[in-house]
Amino acid sequence: MSGFSIWEILMLLCFACSWPVSIVKALRTKIVVGKSPFFMMMIIIGYVFGIIHKILYNPDIVTFLWAFNMILVMVDLFLYFLYIGDNKKQMAAKSENK
Repeated sequence: MSGFSIWEILMLLCFACSWPVSIVKALRTKIVVGKSPFFMMMIIIGYVFGIIHKILYNPDIVTFLWAFNMILVMVDLFLYFLYIGDNKKQMAAKSENK
């Protein structure tokens, strides 16, 4: 087991600051049109692979940052599926009223 990398920590902290912005915006506006669930799922899969690597080859406290980031993306993805139906209905209603 080797020491953790400050660069890995900084990268994960930057991501950990970015995802809450997206989550708060979705909660505040309830608008998720334009977000890509495929992109978010790919990010989650990437975090899963990162966590697996950490557990198998370099287990350290940074593993929790990987998991925390993955949870943030999962929350954002959950909000997407929660609000997308209403967003599509609102868009359809607007196009009918034109």
